[in-house]
Amino acid sequence: MLGGMDMSGNGGRDDELVHREVASPNFNARALPISMVVIHYTEMKPVESAIAKMCDPEASVSAHYCITEQGEVIRLVAEDKRAWHAGQSFWRGNRDVNSASIGIELDHPGHALGYRGFADAQIDALIPLLARIVKTYDIPRANVVGHSCVAPLRKIDPGELFPWERLAEYRLCLPRPQSLAAGNPFHNEGAFFLALERFGYDITDPRKAVEAFERRWRPEHITGLVDGEVAAILWQLLLDRDQGRTR
Repeated sequence: MLGGMDMSGNGGRDDELVHREVASPNFNARALPISMVVIHYTEMKPVESAIAKMCDPEASVSAHYCITEQGEVIRLVAEDKRAWHAGQSFWRGNRDVNSASIGIELDHPGHALGYRGFADAQIDALIPLLARIVKTYDIPRANVVGHSCVAPLRKIDPGELFPWERLAEYRLCLPRPQSLAAGNPFHNEGAFFLALERFGYDITDPRKAVEAFERRWRPEHITGLVDGEVAAILWQLLLDRDQGRTR
C-alpha cells in the first residue's frame, strides 16, 4: 500500500504479485470495461528514469505496471483507472484503447538503446501477473497484444524478440498458427487488408500494418510486404476465431 491507500483497483487480491507501488498522477476515468492488455517496452535505462517519466505530470504518460529486468513488479496506476500508455491507437474497431486496456511496461533498452532478448526473470514475473489479469477480466487471448499491434504507424515495441510463444504456452495470448493448410484465399491485396482490419489492425498505412503483423506473427522475417505466408497466417487466425477455437 502507498500512503495507506489501496491502489490495486481489484480489492487487493493480487498484492502478492506486486513488489512496489509508485503512484503516478497520470490517469483518468475509464470510458470502457477492461477487455485488453497492451505490452510495451520502456526504451529507457535505468528503469528509475522510466518510472520517473511515467510519474511526471508534464509527460502525460503512464502504465498500470512496470516490470524490471530483475523481475520486480511495480504498480503505478490502479487497474480501475485509465492509464495513458497506448496513445493514439486502434484495435478491433476501438480507438480508445487506453480505456479498454491494462498497460504493462517492460524495463528494456528497446531498439534505440541496443535491442536484445527479454530477461527470464522479467517474463517469469509477467506470466503470473498477466494470468491474474486475464482471468479477472475474462480477456480474450486475441486481445493480449503489443504496442505495435495497436499503434503500427508509431510503435514497434515490444518487438520481434518478445517471447509470445512462451505466453501462449499458458494460454495467455494466441499462439502462432502451426498449420497453414488452408492456404491463401485472398485474390488481391485489397482483400487481404480488409481481412487484416477485420482481425484488429489499423490499416491506414498498409506497409506499417503488415510490418506490425509480421512483428507479432512472423518475427523472423519482417518485410512490410504481403506474401503467401503472411496471408496464410492471417487466414488461419481468422478461421480459428470464426470457428470458435479462439476469440
